[in-house]
Parts: sequence; structure tokens; C-alpha cells
Amino acid sequence: MNTLINGLCLGGIYALIALGYTMVYGIAKMLNFAHGDIIMVGAYAIFVTLSMIGSPIATVVAILVAVVICTALGLLTERVAYRPLRGASPLAVLITAIGVSYLLQSIAQLIFGSQSKPVSMQIKIAGVDSLTFGNVSISISSIVTLALCIIIMVGLTLFINKTKAGCAMLAVSEDRAAAQLMGINVNAIITLTFAIGSALAAFASTFYLMQIPSVTPTLGSMPGIKAFTAAVIGGIGSIPGAMIGGILLGVIEKFALSIPFLAPYTTAIEFAILIIILLFRPTGLLGKKRREKV
Repeated sequence: MNTLINGLCLGGIYALIALGYTMVYGIAKMLNFAHGDIIMVGAYAIFVTLSMIGSPIATVVAILVAVVICTALGLLTERVAYRPLRGASPLAVLITAIGVSYLLQSIAQLIFGSQSKPVSMQIKIAGVDSLTFGNVSISISSIVTLALCIIIMVGLTLFINKTKAGCAMLAVSEDRAAAQLMGINVNAIITLTFAIGSALAAFASTFYLMQIPSVTPTLGSMPGIKAFTAAVIGGIGSIPGAMIGGILLGVIEKFALSIPFLAPYTTAIEFAILIIILLFRPTGLLGKKRREKV
């Protein structure tokens, strides 16, 4: 049971990161490989804020600071690095995204060094850091992570399906030219998408630090790659697919780690599952085939 709970928590984190990938791809038709490093920036923002503030509300303030910084960084990256390449080839945009990723890692290393920095993000209620149900012990941090991940994903789904901005995002993802003819500001919608994705990355960094309380300049690399894998498994461009793919990958990872002879091959198992799914479903579990107009 503990393994399942931990898997769902990790899956929720992967799903939040995967949502950033899949929203940007679905609307801007680009793969933002710097997205994982936005998570790293959020983690360092939390680290610095907690180091400066010692009050009981430090954690809440740190999360808010991380959301603001990550959102601002996402907007800056879109405006400076990606918007000038709006009509460029996908390869040029991909190379730029990789360049932005290495730039953010290098800046973090210059400022904070390459050594791991401990971050205390454990949450307690009435001085208790875990709850016990029979033989099952669940940490408060895991409960908070799982609950907030569910709330955020439900809220995002409602935003996309029920608001005017969300409907505009869906229209741009279906046909950018037609959406523009209908009066939708495509650039504004893409900017909004980057802002939402970066804010989700800030929450993902918070939950990640609750599970692994340390930060390094390369913190976002592997979670970013695994979240991208989750987005592809679910169907890149599909928001429900990103959620399902992230949760599936997290549960598989935790169960594999809990079995001693499988633990060393956990990452290989995850990517093998990706290959198997793509062999039978090239568009992912919930992905749709798109016809290219000539």
C-alpha cells in the first residue's frame, strides 16, 4: 500500500511536469526541453526563500515565490528565445530549447555551485509527520502532494474546458490559422500557455522537494525526461493523456524500485514500456491521428 501511495505521489509530480510539455506542444507545436530546468529554478527559489525566512509561514511564502519566479522565467523564455522563431523549422526551435536548458543549468551552477543543497520541505500537522492506518504509514507530505496534485489537475481541466481562455487554447491547438481568423490572439494564447506550464513546474518542484529534499543544478533533467516520456505515453498534446501517463509511470517506477532484482533496471523498464506502447499505439494511449493538409 505504501508503494502504491508513493507511486501515485511521484506520478502526480510527473503528470504536472508532463502537462507543461503537452500544453506547449499541443498549442505552440514545439518541444520545450528547457521545461525541466524551470523546475530546477523553482527548487532553488524555494531553497533561497527558506534560507532567508525562518517563520512558520516560510513554506507558503517559498511556494508563492517559486510560482512567481518560474512563471516570469517561462514568459521571458517564450518572449526572448521562442517567439522570434515562431516561423522557423522545428529543428531550430528544438536546438534553441536545448540551448536554453544548458544556459539555465550553467547559471545555477555559477551561482550556487555544483554541490547538492539540502532543503527541508517536510510538512507536519500538530507536530506529526505521518499517519498510521493499521500496518500502513503514510507521511503528511505524501498526502498533501497527492491531494494538491489532484486539485491542480482537476482545476486545470475545468479551466481548459469551461473558460473563454481555455476554449481559445483548444481552438489554437486544433487550427492556429483558423483561430487567428476568428479573432483569437495566437501570441497571447501561447504566452498564457507558457505561463501556466511554468507555474505547474513551480508546484512540481515543491512536491519533488517533499520527496527528495535536496537541490542541484541538474535536478530537473531526469524528472523532465521522464515526464516527457509520460506525455508521449499518454499521447503528446493530450492533457488527460499526460495525467494518465504521469501516474502510470510513477506507479511503475515505485513498484520496480520496491523489487530488489528489478530496482537497478527501473529506468530501463520505464523506457521499454514507452517503446512497447508506441509500437502498438504510435500516437500514445489517448493521442489522436492528425491528417496533414497539403
